[in-house]
Amino acid sequence: MNLEGFVSGYYKFSVWLVRFAYLNFLWVLFTILGLGVFGLMPATTAMFTVVRKWLMGENDIAVFKTFWASYRSDFLKTNILGIILFLMGYVLIMEFRILQLQESVIYFIVSFGVLAIFILYAVLLIYFFPIFVHFNLKMTDYFKWPFIIGIVHPILTLFLIVGTSIVFYITFITIPAILFFFGGSATAFFIMWGVSKTFTKLEMKEA
Repeated sequence: MNLEGFVSGYYKFSVWLVRFAYLNFLWVLFTILGLGVFGLMPATTAMFTVVRKWLMGENDIAVFKTFWASYRSDFLKTNILGIILFLMGYVLIMEFRILQLQESVIYFIVSFGVLAIFILYAVLLIYFFPIFVHFNLKMTDYFKWPFIIGIVHPILTLFLIVGTSIVFYITFITIPAILFFFGGSATAFFIMWGVSKTFTKLEMKEA
């Protein structure tokens, strides 16, 4: 590789590094501005909206304008869906903890069933945001299609869950500061990239 090519490659890498850091900053900032509870869902949706456009080749979009447009327009809808997701997760966690405190063998066995449901809940969370920003569906379909795609593509689902977990673990025990600057945006890009591979079949069903 000649010097010119190296400089060009380094410049592109630096540009993308800044883009990811800026997007992650917006995600954290607007989550806080929404008082955390009400800011997390629309901020995460806005972040996925930006990375979706990047993956579609729209590299020179106005990041803040795109982020803010999504955050503002989907604020109410995403919070309604977020409350439902939170309640689902809360019920599963409380039920699992209650079953674990029981001494009966039957309750112990049932706890594994709840754990299996919790895994399906994790699948729902992974596919939820990519589907939300890519498709205009009915409210109930945002819960249905993540399950369908996740189950139909088990290898992809496992790859996304394991891949994200490993990267987070390694980063956390080595350079945890990286998670603050790139954790959200890099994860969103990775998940959106993986899930978008399944969209062709879903688009055919929607057509």
